[in-house]
Amino acid sequence: MTTTSPTPAPLQAARPGAPAARLWRGRTDDPRWARPALLGLLLATALLYLWNLSASGYANSFYSAAVQAGSQSWKALFFGSLDAGNAITVDKPPASLWPMALSVRLFGLNSWAVLAPQVLMGVATVGVLYAAVRRRFSPAAGLLAGAVLALTPVAALMFRFNNPDALLALLMTVTVYCVLRALEHGRTAWLVGAGVAVGFAFLTKTLQAFLILPPLAVLYAVCAPVRLRKRVGQLGLAAGAMAVAGGWWVAIDELWPASSRPYIGGSQNNSFLELTFGYNGLGRINGEETGSVGGGGGPRGGGGGGGGGGGQWGETGIGRMFDSEIGAQISWLLPAALILLVAGLVLTRKARRTDTARAAFVAWGGSLLMTAAVFSFMAGIFHQYYTVALAPYIAALVGMGATVLWEERASRWVGAVLGVTVAGTVVWAYVLLGRAADYLPWLRWAVLVVGLVGAVGLLAASGLGRRLALVSLGLSIAASVAGPLAYTLSTVDSAHTGSIVTAGPASAGRMGGMGGMGGGPGGGGRPGDGGPGGPGGPGHAQLGGLRGAPQGRPGGGMPGGGATGERAGRGGGMGGLLNGAQVSAKAKKLLEADAGKYTWAAAAIGSQNAASYQLSTGEPVMAIGGFNGSDPSPTLAQFKQYVADGEIHYFVGGGTGGGPGDGPGGGDGTSSAITSWVESGFKKVTVGSATFYDLTQPTS
Repeated sequence: MTTTSPTPAPLQAARPGAPAARLWRGRTDDPRWARPALLGLLLATALLYLWNLSASGYANSFYSAAVQAGSQSWKALFFGSLDAGNAITVDKPPASLWPMALSVRLFGLNSWAVLAPQVLMGVATVGVLYAAVRRRFSPAAGLLAGAVLALTPVAALMFRFNNPDALLALLMTVTVYCVLRALEHGRTAWLVGAGVAVGFAFLTKTLQAFLILPPLAVLYAVCAPVRLRKRVGQLGLAAGAMAVAGGWWVAIDELWPASSRPYIGGSQNNSFLELTFGYNGLGRINGEETGSVGGGGGPRGGGGGGGGGGGQWGETGIGRMFDSEIGAQISWLLPAALILLVAGLVLTRKARRTDTARAAFVAWGGSLLMTAAVFSFMAGIFHQYYTVALAPYIAALVGMGATVLWEERASRWVGAVLGVTVAGTVVWAYVLLGRAADYLPWLRWAVLVVGLVGAVGLLAASGLGRRLALVSLGLSIAASVAGPLAYTLSTVDSAHTGSIVTAGPASAGRMGGMGGMGGGPGGGGRPGDGGPGGPGGPGHAQLGGLRGAPQGRPGGGMPGGGATGERAGRGGGMGGLLNGAQVSAKAKKLLEADAGKYTWAAAAIGSQNAASYQLSTGEPVMAIGGFNGSDPSPTLAQFKQYVADGEIHYFVGGGTGGGPGDGPGGGDGTSSAITSWVESGFKKVTVGSATFYDLTQPTS
């Protein structure tokens, strides 16, 4: 393998009046097919991810309600409030909400306006990944990496969904790209750009953005082509850029008077720093999130743990990424990526310190190993879709490793590694497809047979003619991507709603949540009940989903369903925490009447419940207690004052709430106290199967 290379060629020299030609031709050292192939890949990715997009309605109504609020109130947009009245925020920083809220401001509230920005992020991630891989390797490597990313089932899921993970994956890919650019000539600007990307990733999903920092920082400190003192200074500047990019919003939020900003959802002390380092930080690692149901301590039968413990969030241990709950989401090419990482490092072992090929393997491989290790052993809240963070790293290693080994196939050991990689990939695909035995049962056998034929050809590639070697390569690639392609097509053809979603066919046997609760074909909620602009049409609220229900706990889609949310366990069974609420036309009409006279048309326990009514009516609805009713906001005294000031019209009844210190049945927390006070003092209004209390009509 050639371990040194000239600086990547610049774009083709400009010719007057030929911008389209420059776009089409690309770099002067690219083959003629390279740029058309890239544009075709990006277009195909966009079409794939846009297919059937509106079937998911508002997807996760928790975030869609915040998007709607941000489209109505700049203050709600800035803070990430769940409602335009700014009662409480989502339990994440707001960066991922900003593109969607701006889209809704431009195009109105509908499924496409909410979800299309996520699709664009997916296309952008494929493009950035191509640029990063192609810059040091070949166009074929970049195209293969981009295609593998686009066809990863969990990527197809999350780039069509409104959780923060889509923006996080894009920013993490940009971070690695910037570090690799900085490593070429030791340029400070690129390293500072990486720091800015990480800072905004922090504003997307807090501390998860920092998982790849250790391997990238060590890589630059060791391999950058400048003096050690300058490397240290550059890393300091990048850290400063990261602090500014991620800290400006935090500083404003912390310094803003708490009385004039929304309560920080997910915290117990109305502090974003507490949320960051507690519930969204160390609590995710040790399973001790305040207000959560708990994590991975204590054994649980079954699973693919590989020596780890089990718990309500699934089996932990070195085998977690391959187990029955997560394997089909991300692990199709994970074994291949690990083998190719080792092979790439072996091929570049004698290269000089500053070699950019080896640096690329270390950057993508280190990011993969660091993130996968944390995901595998974290005892706290963990959902299958988190693994989309691994998709760019796996794709890059497959693209780089496969093409480099193909170039060196004349060496017998390289051909053997190629053959073993393909054989291992198709055998693992056979296992994964077998977990959904009733889904295309012929496919697993076709993948196995075709893949093994291709693997044998690659084993003997050094002795085959070019034509036969290319046939073996084509069979190997087709068999390796057939499984994830099938699961991706199943994913884009299904609706995905709620707080827990999974990719692939419904028959894949995934847990769909905490301990074994799933939704519909996509693993969450019921499609077809979208709010305004959604598939269900006006008068129906998009059904949300549970962000982690204890195994075997029942829950329904109407108030009183008795389920808990991701941070549940302290709060009692609440209607709307599993699947939101289906809002009838009569209930919608009731809440819309004179809504303009009030800050909040209604108040409801739990964010999914409140979001259902808010998305249906377009009016602000206060989410008492945050996501699952356990946040101490508002207090009973504050709620009484809101009612006395005439700021809330209705209270949505039908369940018992929770708060700090509550037991499984609800206890004496804030939400329960508010519910008891309302039920004993205000006029009850029944509309169909839903119950409301008119807070303007006290009974005594």
